[in-house]
Amino acid sequence: MVSLQAKNVMKYVVPTILSGVCFFMFTIIDAVFVGRGVGTNALGAMNLIGPFVMIVGAFNMLINIGGVSIFAVCIGKGDVEGANKVFRHGMFLLLCVSLILCFAGVFFSDSICTMLGAGETYHHLAKEYLFWYSLFIIPSALSTGLQNYCRNDGAPGLVNIAVIISTVCNIFGDWLLIFPIPWGTKGAAIATGVSQTIGLFVILTHFIRKQGIIRFSKIKLEGGLLRDIVTHGLPEGISQLATPVMMFCMNMVLLDMVGDLGINSFSIICNIASFSMAVFFGASEGLQPLFGQSYGAKNEKDLKFYFKAGMGISFLGSIFINILVVFFSRHICVLYGADEVTQEYILKVLPQFAVGFIAMALNVMISSYLYSTERTVQAISISILRSIIVNAAVILILPYILGEGIIWLTLLIYETIVFVVALVLLKQSEKNGITFK
Repeated sequence: MVSLQAKNVMKYVVPTILSGVCFFMFTIIDAVFVGRGVGTNALGAMNLIGPFVMIVGAFNMLINIGGVSIFAVCIGKGDVEGANKVFRHGMFLLLCVSLILCFAGVFFSDSICTMLGAGETYHHLAKEYLFWYSLFIIPSALSTGLQNYCRNDGAPGLVNIAVIISTVCNIFGDWLLIFPIPWGTKGAAIATGVSQTIGLFVILTHFIRKQGIIRFSKIKLEGGLLRDIVTHGLPEGISQLATPVMMFCMNMVLLDMVGDLGINSFSIICNIASFSMAVFFGASEGLQPLFGQSYGAKNEKDLKFYFKAGMGISFLGSIFINILVVFFSRHICVLYGADEVTQEYILKVLPQFAVGFIAMALNVMISSYLYSTERTVQAISISILRSIIVNAAVILILPYILGEGIIWLTLLIYETIVFVVALVLLKQSEKNGITFK
């Protein structure tokens, strides 16, 4: 007979993984339509401004995860008033940050593209996508934030519906604004923004129907609570920076050592990595409410069960993705409209890059477990190592020592180093059992 814990894992993790995959499908679908409808250089342009898009996601994740991790603990303690206070402060902070990022992307798109290395071949295409993407940062951020809170408020199914509807709208919009209406990268960005705005309206029905416990109302801002949200979300926010930092460093090395072939190939490989990350982060976000609620209720047995389940899902999921990569690499290249030279290069290097997903998946789950159980220092340490220090050092140094061939193994190298450190920190923090605060 299936245990209650196993049922909870299925209830929260499966919809969250599906939602995460659908969310990342926005970028993947954009890339497919752009690659086939505009060209390989347009894909390269989107890859070059990818770090900015990922940084926006990192800030959103920092605020969202920081808020919902505290929110889940309040739910576990039965503190409805405290949970609502966290929700309102979290959404206020998210709105403020998204306003700043929107302003930066709209008014400084040219400078941002130049800073990210978009030269003559890519600059116009990159700037066009970045400008129109930035116009929709606010509704996109609010949609993502509300989805996180609604998932913790007992509505993972509605979240799943919202993301699926958004994804379907995005597919139609990409087709419409790239083929019948040839707007190129601008069309892809507009389609993404409009579809995420539609997702926002869908998720707002949770509040219109007054389901769950969270409600919008006036708030009296508390600096301490805002600080707590940022502190609790810092590990995940920093962890999210791993991708833009990796992309930026890889782009710089590839431009220098491989040229346009490396950039265009990496643009397709990055989309495969985005899909993989959707599975890993979906699993960790799905288990986060269970981690937080078990911790708030001081239920060590359930907490350990959920962590073991999360590690198992992450390991098996990453293995499965590697198998898919081996068998379907050429089909993926054709899907994105890659030319023959780009295809052959990707077929050679993609398996080397994808094997790093295994260690990455485990690191993401350990970090989620630690920050959800009030071990913020350990979680931040892991996130800083894999997102800022070790990844940048490995990518920017090793290829110039060992040659071009090591470039595509750098993900495996730095994620493995971080995994060893993460295990040590985890064992040390639990050598006398889990400490409940």
